[in-house]
Amino acid sequence: MRWASCIIWFLYVSLCECSPLPEPEPQMYGEVQSPLYPQPYPPNLQEQWDLAVPEGYQIRLTFTHLDIEASANCYYDSLTVFYKEKALWKFCGSENSADGHHPGNQPILSPGNSLTLIFQSDSNNPEAHQNLGFSAQYQAIDIDECSAPEPGDGSGPLCSQICLNTLGSYLCSCHHGYELRSDQRTCVLSCGGGIFDEPEGHLFSPGYPNHPPHAVSCQYVISVQEGFTITLNFTDNFHIESMDSPEGPQCLHHWLEVMASDFNEQPIKLCGRTSPGVIVTNSNMVKLEYHTDDEGQSNGWSLDYSTHRVKCPLPGSVAKGRVTPSLSEYLFRDYIYVRCDQGYKLMMNGREIESFSTICQSNGKWHRPLPECRIIDCGEPDPLLNGGVAFLSGFQNQYLSVIQYRCNEPFYSLLGDANVNFTCDADRKWRSTHEVIDSPLCLPVCGQPTNHINVYQRIFGGQDAPDNTIPWQVLLSVSGKRAGGMVIGDRWVMTAAHNIVDKGAVVSNDTLQIFMGLNEVTALKKSPLFAASIHVHPEYNNPSYVDYNNDIALIKLEDTLTFNSSVMPVCLPEPGATYDTGVMGLVSGFGLTIENNRQILTNQLKYVYLPVVDQQTCRDSITSARRRSNNIPDLTTNMFCAGLPEGGKDSCQGDSGSPFTLTKDGRHWAAGIVSWGVDCGRKGTYGVYTRVANYLNWIQKTMQEN
Repeated sequence: MRWASCIIWFLYVSLCECSPLPEPEPQMYGEVQSPLYPQPYPPNLQEQWDLAVPEGYQIRLTFTHLDIEASANCYYDSLTVFYKEKALWKFCGSENSADGHHPGNQPILSPGNSLTLIFQSDSNNPEAHQNLGFSAQYQAIDIDECSAPEPGDGSGPLCSQICLNTLGSYLCSCHHGYELRSDQRTCVLSCGGGIFDEPEGHLFSPGYPNHPPHAVSCQYVISVQEGFTITLNFTDNFHIESMDSPEGPQCLHHWLEVMASDFNEQPIKLCGRTSPGVIVTNSNMVKLEYHTDDEGQSNGWSLDYSTHRVKCPLPGSVAKGRVTPSLSEYLFRDYIYVRCDQGYKLMMNGREIESFSTICQSNGKWHRPLPECRIIDCGEPDPLLNGGVAFLSGFQNQYLSVIQYRCNEPFYSLLGDANVNFTCDADRKWRSTHEVIDSPLCLPVCGQPTNHINVYQRIFGGQDAPDNTIPWQVLLSVSGKRAGGMVIGDRWVMTAAHNIVDKGAVVSNDTLQIFMGLNEVTALKKSPLFAASIHVHPEYNNPSYVDYNNDIALIKLEDTLTFNSSVMPVCLPEPGATYDTGVMGLVSGFGLTIENNRQILTNQLKYVYLPVVDQQTCRDSITSARRRSNNIPDLTTNMFCAGLPEGGKDSCQGDSGSPFTLTKDGRHWAAGIVSWGVDCGRKGTYGVYTRVANYLNWIQKTMQEN
């Protein structure tokens, strides 16, 4: 235990005697980069860097790259350089941008041994590309001897004019018009040529503000890049010898000549004691020639020159559009953009353009004229099959035009039973104002003939059908044999399976002809239609003609029907449709009929109203008939009977496949298909019909899949 205690005590003593680690020395150099550099910097940033070098040094910051969104006064994105909470510089733009403030290639120097950099970006960059940010290197440099106070021994400044600091030493240099003497400190008058290409600067004559000791002939050239103009601002202290005359001072022996392209090659000759003040040259190059002789005295002149971007005229306005940005003046390299109001498109030289911008050029002109904004159009509305379109408002399918789709009534009705309006929107598409209907669709109206059988008795039959009263009736010719059918869709006919199955095989399409639209057989057969495919119920099996269960088939037509008064579909049963005993139904067909006590095939469409017979009553009649014949089919739940117990009214041969319709809410619906029976119209027997309601799912599935 004592040993353990010693260990603990030793650790405690060791911990207590540990001294803190010394602060790390500031680095002599380093690198600073904006977030994600060299990738574009993200929006909504505010990053800070605190730079420090050892005492006795200054920080030299050199930008190897700076590309920050340009704006006046660096209002949006910027890099600000602080020294002890005082903002020294604020940078943005790129090296050649007119807006903003770019540090250029020259390094910047801190007043002391620390700097703080703060980089911030706003939430938007309107340029077509993104800016990359900045990359800078910093290093510690020694103190500038040239900035030190003059020595107290009266020897004067280190350099009489210009002092250039070097590492551990310094160099002296002279202003324009002077040269360095052999002492490498003082300067002597010497006037030579010089070119000034910085955007601003200061010039003065040799010896200014005193007169030079001898004659001078100096030339100065200020030359800046195109797109900028030079303004000269002479100080008030101006003195060039002149001779007075009634016309004013004459520059005979001493003068300053100013030449610029905007002066139409006529130079301005200046002299006297009155400063010319500000001279706006409107040129990017100015030449100054200063001349004095050995006689007289001229104290000379001093000026500051500045440059300003060339101004372009106001761009004007665009009808139904906006010119941005909206400024009081536009200068060299300024961009403007044109955006059209909603529903309008940019057009230039007769062609549509996706976007438009133009730049103020160095010659003071926009590089291309403003475009037009023209109203868009949605093009012709899509045609509506079995319907049409009507314009409710607007002109030539233009923006905000309103159209309405209508179906060809009374044979078609719009899906949803409502007229649907479409408006030309800004996307150049016709948009529905209906919440549900995006694309109009005309659906066939079923079971509503334009002409009705007006005379109604409790039972009557064998009558010729008036035109357009049973427009869904179909006449089939199968290898020359007559049968019936009914239209249930614009490409579908429903019939009895036994019409199109021969010896257990479905007949070929080319043996089947389909007729519809007229009530007279001779005229009807002049315009046959043909089958694209035949679909027999898969469970129909009647090789010996004694099993008519599932006696139903569908025929798909080669061509689509257009419905009218003479051709119209019958409605299919609703789910759960009922067959109530005694309800009267309409049977039609081109089958056998009795004339003058003999059976003949009718040439005219016939119809008869028959009541639905109780299922048990029908089953008993079939049982009774079997006592006379063995080849009588069974009655199944997929069948129902219709007819009169006394006979005389019935469907017959040639009617097979024809419709037995019931009505609901004024619409005829296909309740049955003429299937089979014991004789035709015989007393105590009834016609047997396929119960269509039992096959609704199969019918819909077959039509959808084919």
